[in-house]
Amino acid sequence: MVSKKVELFVGLFAALGIAALLMLSLKVADSGISGNGKTYQLYAKFDNIGGLKVRSPIKVGGVVVGRVSNISLDAEDYTPVVTLDIYAEYDNFSEATSVSILTSGLLGEQYIGLLPGFIDESVETLVSGDYIEDTKPALVLEELIGQFLFSQGSGD
Repeated sequence: MVSKKVELFVGLFAALGIAALLMLSLKVADSGISGNGKTYQLYAKFDNIGGLKVRSPIKVGGVVVGRVSNISLDAEDYTPVVTLDIYAEYDNFSEATSVSILTSGLLGEQYIGLLPGFIDESVETLVSGDYIEDTKPALVLEELIGQFLFSQGSGD
């Protein structure tokens, strides 16, 4: 009788441990079981997206305001088009907003950085489906190192 109680408690403890590991992995992956609520989509064309990935965060001053939902090529000019899913509570970005691809630290992950533009009567607010015109491409570390090395070699 006692061994059956011990087996039951060990089984319950193991099940709780597996559930805790599952919740921890979802929290680390930042995917969650349910979504983060309603979003709207904006689009941005870049010359170079570097190592940007789907689900990369979109930040304004370090605060996550959305996620990258899709990366594709424009059929006309073959430039990368990034689809930005912005949380609905952040719905007042103006047309003067600029977007750039930034890197966390020296070799960290890449994310989208939004720099909100000024808001007044003459500038309209971005709505779902709009393109952000002012974009700055990713800085690729390998290209910077190559430029530095070639610029040092040409001075001899």
